[in-house]
Amino acid sequence: MREILTGYWGKYKNSLILTPIFVLLETVVTLALPTLMSNIVDQGVATGDRQYIVVCGLLMTALAIMSVVSGYISTWNASRAANGFGSNLRQAMYRHIQEFSFADIDRFSTASLITRTTSDVRQLQQAVQMMLRTFIQAPFQLLVAMTIVITYSWRLALIFMVAVPVLFVGVITVMTLVDKLFLLVQQKLDAMNADIQENLIAIRVVKAFVRQHYERQKFKKANDELTRANLKAVGVIIAMSPLATIVLNAVTLCVYWFGGRMVARGTIESGQLLAVVSYLNQIMMSVMMFSMVLMQYTRSRACGKRIAEVLDAVPDILNKPDAKPHPIASDHGSVEFQDVSFRYSRTGNGEDVLKNITFSVQPGQTVAIVGGTGSGKSSLVNLIPRFYDVSEGRVLVDGVDVRDYPIEDLRNGVGMVLQKNVLFSGTIRENMQWGKADATDDEIIAALQSAQAWDFVSQMPDGLDTRILQGGANVSGGQKQRLCIARAMLKKPAILLLDDSTSAVDSDTEGRIRESFSKELKGTTVFIIAQRVSSVVGADKIVVLDEGRVESVGTHQELLETSPIYRDIYTSQVEEALSDG
Repeated sequence: MREILTGYWGKYKNSLILTPIFVLLETVVTLALPTLMSNIVDQGVATGDRQYIVVCGLLMTALAIMSVVSGYISTWNASRAANGFGSNLRQAMYRHIQEFSFADIDRFSTASLITRTTSDVRQLQQAVQMMLRTFIQAPFQLLVAMTIVITYSWRLALIFMVAVPVLFVGVITVMTLVDKLFLLVQQKLDAMNADIQENLIAIRVVKAFVRQHYERQKFKKANDELTRANLKAVGVIIAMSPLATIVLNAVTLCVYWFGGRMVARGTIESGQLLAVVSYLNQIMMSVMMFSMVLMQYTRSRACGKRIAEVLDAVPDILNKPDAKPHPIASDHGSVEFQDVSFRYSRTGNGEDVLKNITFSVQPGQTVAIVGGTGSGKSSLVNLIPRFYDVSEGRVLVDGVDVRDYPIEDLRNGVGMVLQKNVLFSGTIRENMQWGKADATDDEIIAALQSAQAWDFVSQMPDGLDTRILQGGANVSGGQKQRLCIARAMLKKPAILLLDDSTSAVDSDTEGRIRESFSKELKGTTVFIIAQRVSSVVGADKIVVLDEGRVESVGTHQELLETSPIYRDIYTSQVEEALSDG
């Protein structure tokens, strides 16, 4: 928490310095006003000196204006510093999250990372803004006001000295009780955000299966749990309000009781008693402000712990300290798996998804990965660009362990069309330039033509300037797949990974896309994961996986003779095609 509060001010440090200066000026001016009022009563009114009353009144007016101006400047600078701190902290978290591996993101969950980057940072930012003013103002105002009261009457000051510790004991007790409650609130917020995210991403499925009622009930449960957690925390906090009211009223009553008797005896002036009461309000206000800041700090501390967990998390996949630049040439893309085993569990206690995988692919070859659901096909290709690291063995690209490459160089040499196609909000041109940032329109059109996507793009009213809605909601599944393939082809990678990326296009279109690979990506090594045998029959090598192991490797014809699994897949699909025909 301390490292977070001291490390993210950046260019906002000037506001961090100016805030306490103007807070102190505002507080000094405010503390002077009751004394001037006391002088007006005891010296001006008591003696009938109108000139003295006017001079003091004008001075009080000037000081009040100065207090307002100082308060405005201090508040503005506190707001600027806190918002700048929040902005820098969010940026640091987002930058760090971008370094996370898939396993790191799985560990925290997407919904929790969103909550930590938004809600948790906002809570911490609000606490910082309060602390910048109150952590200086409240103690200073308390000490100075108490000192002034002692100069008027040490007996009346004793009443304050008894009351203030009582309030602080109450504050500390409440802080102890709500610490874990606030952490629970943020966890319940994570759960609710996860429900919202899942529902909105899968809204078409929800509507297709008419599950709106179920989803509403699920959300209601998460929302109610968050509400209960909030109310439980707030219920503890509001216990401070009656305690403060009782103490404040008791202190006021005591001051008037004993102070009135002292005025009657002549041991204190009536104006001084008014000043003591005014300072009483300032002292009690200081205690209450300080207690509210401590409450906010307690909540922000829970948020700070969650933020620190993200910032302190060491990504699973990092460059080696001595990694040197090593770009992969577009015509070099040999891949070799040497006795590779892989499990998703970070602790090593999980079951292996891949077991003792060994095979090699030469540059420019097309290799197909086939197997049943859950056989490890996607897990296998995810090891090549180091989305995950192997648990045992090695994956080599051009004879070099992928862990020895700088991650950026390795991934720049690999193009990938994921099983779940992703397009970003923006124009088609902007989406294509993810493959090559400086691509010309001619290069983009050529890639779209190779991916059999230019026909429908050219028919759109704005062509390449057609806007894609979030998630590609305004294009069909087949169009989205072809746009993603074009984006990968534009990259001209040394290795191209196609994870079931033509499932939404017809066989003829798929054939033309494969033909374009051989023409436009001659030196590129292509990995194809496909469910249709027709997609892989022309591959130079087919790897058959069964429960995470290599069952056999060969060409289509060889596997028909030697692999029972491949033969069963082929036969079932041929028979299905004949029956459909």
